[in-house]
Amino acid sequence: MIQLRPHTTVVLAMSADGKIADFRRSPARFGSGADKAHLEAQIAASDAVLMGAGTLRAYGTTLTVSKPMLLENRKKQGKPIQPLHIIITNSGELNPEIKFFQQPIQRWLLTTTMGANSWQKLHLKGLTTAQESPPKFDQIIVFDTSTGKVDLFTALQHLASLHITRLAILGGGELVASMLQLDLIDELWLTVCPLILGGVSTPTPVEGAGFLSDLAPKLELVKVHQVEQEVFLHYRVQRFVN
Repeated sequence: MIQLRPHTTVVLAMSADGKIADFRRSPARFGSGADKAHLEAQIAASDAVLMGAGTLRAYGTTLTVSKPMLLENRKKQGKPIQPLHIIITNSGELNPEIKFFQQPIQRWLLTTTMGANSWQKLHLKGLTTAQESPPKFDQIIVFDTSTGKVDLFTALQHLASLHITRLAILGGGELVASMLQLDLIDELWLTVCPLILGGVSTPTPVEGAGFLSDLAPKLELVKVHQVEQEVFLHYRVQRFVN
């Protein structure tokens, strides 16, 4: 029996005041080597990685699995060397020249009809009829809602039908908020880093419209682990059956 959707784990590093980037939305590189190793381990344990377009624009790349032990474990499990990397965007507005498109990974685009058309125009821009462009995405998946956004629920069902059972969510805050709103998140790994970023508009792990306190998703603390000055928090999203 095919499961309804993949098991989903959010993996993010944040400042002590709950920010995932500074007020300029610069790439968040404040995590330690231990945090990077933790992120790589979570990616290696997943069949696929889902990342919002804003996060990709900030970094220009994704983190690939490089540790020999993690690569060997994937090989023993009969998995591809690298998990699938999926970029989600409503608009399809991505820079085809960023380093992400040269990384040795399989890339999928999850978008809307409008986003797919926009991406194709950006991809083909500047090419002559005599030129051929290598594929930037190995597959483009389109699922629209009536409001012109990606239909996340249907998209995750589709991924499950392709035997993607574990999905790592690497941000950003808008994506995490949308998935929490639809009850599509199972776990969160949050690394608390020893700095204060501040800023009224500085990105946080969960953005969007927000939740009222009595309707907010409730979490169960599974594990707390400290490495030097960083604290690793593992939460499970609680679900109450009536």
